Amino acid sequence: MALVLPFRALRPRREYAAQVAALPYDVMTREEGKKAVEGKPLSFLRVEKSEIDVPDATSPDDVIIYETAKRNLARLRDEGILKQDSSPCYYIYRQQMGAQVQTGIVGVMSALEYGEGKIKKHELTRQDKEDDRTRHVDYVNAQTGPVFISYSARSGINEIVQEVAAGEPEYDFTAEDSVRHTAWLLTDQVQIETVKSEFAKVSTLYIADGHHRAAAGAAVARKRRKEGGPRESDMILAVFFPHDQLKVMDYNRAVKDLRGLTPEEFKEKISNRFSVSNNFAARSPERPHDFGMYLSGRWYRITIKEGVYDAADPVASLDAAILQEHLLAPVLGIDNPRTDERIKFIGGIRGMSELEKLVDQEGYAVAFSLYATSMQEIMKVADAGAIMPPKSTWFEPKLRSGLFVHCLEQGR
Repeated sequence: MALVLPFRALRPRREYAAQVAALPYDVMTREEGKKAVEGKPLSFLRVEKSEIDVPDATSPDDVIIYETAKRNLARLRDEGILKQDSSPCYYIYRQQMGAQVQTGIVGVMSALEYGEGKIKKHELTRQDKEDDRTRHVDYVNAQTGPVFISYSARSGINEIVQEVAAGEPEYDFTAEDSVRHTAWLLTDQVQIETVKSEFAKVSTLYIADGHHRAAAGAAVARKRRKEGGPRESDMILAVFFPHDQLKVMDYNRAVKDLRGLTPEEFKEKISNRFSVSNNFAARSPERPHDFGMYLSGRWYRITIKEGVYDAADPVASLDAAILQEHLLAPVLGIDNPRTDERIKFIGGIRGMSELEKLVDQEGYAVAFSLYATSMQEIMKVADAGAIMPPKSTWFEPKLRSGLFVHCLEQGR
């Protein structure tokens, strides 16, 4: 069973929602963040990515960063930009990016269940990033951005979501990136108890995105349990989406050089494991185990040959793993894609033209387009207790931070 509870969100007053809402802290550099908040005093980036408001020479782990985040959140609250709801409720949060529409429930999940492995992950976390978010949550005394969670869709939850979303929204705005954000309050006690009981029938929650947020929430919970802290710290802020509404985009690759090979030698060498077809006009693969390859100004389709990979292994059969284990490592010498500076990862939202630009104008030798990983594949890997290959999932649209904040002292 999954424990998913309502809570008293600290959130923007309706008229300020669009000005407060911000992209997550980890999708941009400090420099990009500073540019993004120019002329935007209410942007929640000033809380989530508070290093943009400290001197340039500040060390990335300096306590002043976390103190600034705490001060910026207090300012938004003291000035009446943010308010805290008087009683616990769920929130319905819908995002629309073009034809993609996903509607989830904002609530809190159990840090204890995360620690017990009942909330499954598919990525490794970096200790430095986990430590940073842990300090942020502890100093600010709040979880300022939600974890992106998926679960096997349930009709009982869907029906309530649809009913609530038929009413007047609390928030409804379109952000600068053309993503529309709409939110409703779910306050009816009968519906709240139904949602709670429906989630209790969900066997597993899956982290789609936000692994460092989840790990940080669990770390603060452990710390505060030892200190006899408030029970609220045992819960982690999240948005829960049914699996059949989520869209995973492709995550593509470009490599700086061919490891001394000529383009013809390179094509010949990969042909041992891949079939190579000329004139791939589609550029982006239309089925699993096909890849687009942009080399010397031309697109090719390459397809892994049968029997080369283990089709029964949930990780080895992923396209990101196939490309890594049967081309990038053995042919181009990229043994550790997490640290090798010769490889660049490109989110599919940037399109195939970005791959062409990298090769034609920015000195890369070859680029590969991948077929998008499915939610079913991610869940299968998580169920096996395994880890996805690096940079194999790209979720869009991104959850906005600042619309729903989970205070770790609910009486504040």
